Amino acid sequence: MTTVGLRERKKQKTRIALIDAALDLFLAEGYDITTVDQIAAAVDVSPRTFFRYFASKEEVALSPCRDGQEIFESELAARPGDESPYQAVMRAMRTTLATVRDGDPAEADRFVKVRRLMKETPSLIAGQMCMIAQSERRLTEEVARRRGTDVDDLHTQFVVSVLTTINRVCLEHGPDDPAPLLERMERTIAIAERCLRPGWDR
Repeated sequence: MTTVGLRERKKQKTRIALIDAALDLFLAEGYDITTVDQIAAAVDVSPRTFFRYFASKEEVALSPCRDGQEIFESELAARPGDESPYQAVMRAMRTTLATVRDGDPAEADRFVKVRRLMKETPSLIAGQMCMIAQSERRLTEEVARRRGTDVDDLHTQFVVSVLTTINRVCLEHGPDDPAPLLERMERTIAIAERCLRPGWDR
């Protein structure tokens, strides 16, 4: 392995250690009273090192969500071009959740902790909503690309609104564990498919 490869692995290991330490401290001590100094000390690094990876407590708290969004967006971009926007998004969402469910157990544990933290921490709501809004803008751009329209097209915006509603029904009131959450998603998708006319998203 090259020196660059080893360096990147070390950086990724430190980043994950900071996320795990932060989540454990936030859940045990409370997000609002936990300090960056405490998070850094738990990983035996300096606060300066923490700030090389994250700009704030909020960023480290939300980083697993952002990582999940990046996986989802990568999966969506890789879907075949002949799939409709709805099919592509739903299949990308299934793959993303299945990756969490069937992958490294530490990832699934992290997923559960983040969902608990979001429910217990009102002060994170604004940051979470900003992140969701940014994700929806990127989703609108992808749906517009697949439909051959611009982002201001009314039909494209309606497609995105349906997709984000399905996502919220699945995630906002769903269980924390990824396995039953994936089952909830399948049930929600089945309801949508019974209600929507084939080709509605073209």
